Amino acid sequence: MRKLLNDEIRSRSKTNVVETKRFSERLEAAIARYHTNAISTVEVMQELIELAKDVRAARQRGAEEGLTQDEIAFYDALAENESAVEAMGNDALKLIAHELLVSLQGNVTVDWSRRESARARMRVLVKRILRKHGYPPDMQDAAVQTVLRQAEALSASWVA
Repeated sequence: MRKLLNDEIRSRSKTNVVETKRFSERLEAAIARYHTNAISTVEVMQELIELAKDVRAARQRGAEEGLTQDEIAFYDALAENESAVEAMGNDALKLIAHELLVSLQGNVTVDWSRRESARARMRVLVKRILRKHGYPPDMQDAAVQTVLRQAEALSASWVA
């Protein structure tokens, strides 16, 4: 079951880096607690089943929110910081995620993740969008890095 979940989580890494990190951490924590005899076999199986349900629900979340899978990925990158969600609200973050997706798709080049000048241009683009919508400045640097990691994961499908 661990291998199946790990494979499913790894397949999500191509589309949503924040979800992948969150699910991987949950999986590893459950397995680690099992190995230290903190939980029984039955309890670890229950946790793994719950994790599998959450992974399945994450796939359906885009339709419920009215966002595409790519927009959900950028929304997660922005909402990783809970205080940003509280300060701005879900609708504002959805709007920013959509604008980020459109802008980044329009400006992505084949080698943007390797050339520092192209990465800098993308970083400036993301910072401008975040500043324009009033994303909290104290959380902006972490959000920019997460958004760029997300863009790297998705850009292969955009260029192809």
